Amino acid sequence: MNQETLDAIERIHTDVELQARMLSRRHAERLQCRLGCSACCKDDLTVFEVEAELIAARHPEVLKQAPHPAGACAFLNSEGSCRVYASRPYVCRTQGLPLRWIDRVLADDGVMEVFEYRDICHLNDIDPPIEILDASDFWTIGPTEERLIALQETQDDQKRISLRSLFERGR
Repeated sequence: MNQETLDAIERIHTDVELQARMLSRRHAERLQCRLGCSACCKDDLTVFEVEAELIAARHPEVLKQAPHPAGACAFLNSEGSCRVYASRPYVCRTQGLPLRWIDRVLADDGVMEVFEYRDICHLNDIDPPIEILDASDFWTIGPTEERLIALQETQDDQKRISLRSLFERGR
């Protein structure tokens, strides 16, 4: 992967970080996420291939170490902190925040139906309930994914890589 693409991914991550920080401040009383909280850091997380390449490029020394035991993210250390925090993927930068996404479904009658879904980490699911929050109080899933997909060689949004699999390639 060339330096220009790596820089573009880092710019996306910087944009995400700025927006996520604003949402985190807005939800400060709600969010329980702190250093060492790894409830959302599951073993089955996948990332866009371009983000996997960024981790491999920026943290080759970590990939030569043993991954965290199965069950939690392979990049956690023994204290539950991320070993690639500076280059952590987009999904990790927005975990814990109230999330929303829009799904469009073509109904049998040919009418496009629009559904909004909302979710939040169970540790942060306190009052007020997310069902009554304004759309601007959420991280909207979709636009950032589109930017990352555009950087992938395959332009395939299904081309995602398990974080744990990076350790297999790094050895």
